[in-house]
Amino acid sequence: MFTGIIEAVGSIADVRMIGGDMRLYVRTGVLDLADVKLGDSIATNGVCLTAVELPGDGFIADVSLETLAHTRFEALTVGEAVNLEKAMRADTRFGGHIVTGHVDALGSVVERSEDARSVRLKIRMPASIQRYVAAKGSITVDGVSLTVNALDGDCLELNIVPHTVRETIIDSYTAGRQVHLEVDIIARYLERLMSTAQHDSTHDGDAGGVTLALLANHGFMRR
Repeated sequence: MFTGIIEAVGSIADVRMIGGDMRLYVRTGVLDLADVKLGDSIATNGVCLTAVELPGDGFIADVSLETLAHTRFEALTVGEAVNLEKAMRADTRFGGHIVTGHVDALGSVVERSEDARSVRLKIRMPASIQRYVAAKGSITVDGVSLTVNALDGDCLELNIVPHTVRETIIDSYTAGRQVHLEVDIIARYLERLMSTAQHDSTHDGDAGGVTLALLANHGFMRR
């Protein structure tokens, strides 16, 4: 589990295809690895990777075909910068939102513009995740916890403050760049609860559970 607060920017040291999938060597730069052990998780551009080797200046991870199918990792090149975050601890400040490190979809940068000292981004998202994204809700972009400013058709709009621009790879974004998107996990679980409750109600009568009426009655929806 992660928070979406990037701890360091690392770089790709080596990319190898082995037995049909990928082995990735990531140099971690200033990221403190003193408390990292083999088997620990490190989010790399928002993708939860397991450290299988610790060569001293970074970590090596295996990337499965499932991960390759849902990320842009096949396009990674040696020297490319990546956002890094170690798995959160129970005694640390929770500064972002709940991030699992499981990429839901690839988005693409449509537009980048300067807004005073901030950067505004418009990112196109696929239809498969649009129902999970809400204005002023949370979304993870390449591992960065961000707030959705607004929605415009199939695009979401973001405002990136100077600190986040400096401390992540976002400053390198240009139109056409693919990015990893992870929606708020609460939205996914809520959809699952509602669909299960509706199924139960259809087949067994009023079986209770989470329904639109229940959410409205408790102030979670506007009537």
